[in-house]
Amino acid sequence: MSTFKRIHDSETTSLPAEMQELLRVIDASSGPEKVGLAAAYDRVAESILRRRRILNLVQESLSQLRLDVKYLMFDLETTRRERDQLQSQLEENDRGF
Repeated sequence: MSTFKRIHDSETTSLPAEMQELLRVIDASSGPEKVGLAAAYDRVAESILRRRRILNLVQESLSQLRLDVKYLMFDLETTRRERDQLQSQLEENDRGF
């Protein structure tokens, strides 16, 4: 595609269709503004890809956090049951003496 772009072709195909069309228009253009447009395109494309990576990391972190909370809730419920059982045993022992 563009001789100016620094991002890989595999990443270009993951960009929105509008960005791919813009790249085709920039490639088809000529003149001194082509270099400036290509540089601006590269910055925007890199920003889009970076935001997508950040969003994926945030989504993975949220998934991990949800899992961690489930484990913590399980541990809390188990600890409460154990506490209640031990309190019952203590009360029975107190009544027995």
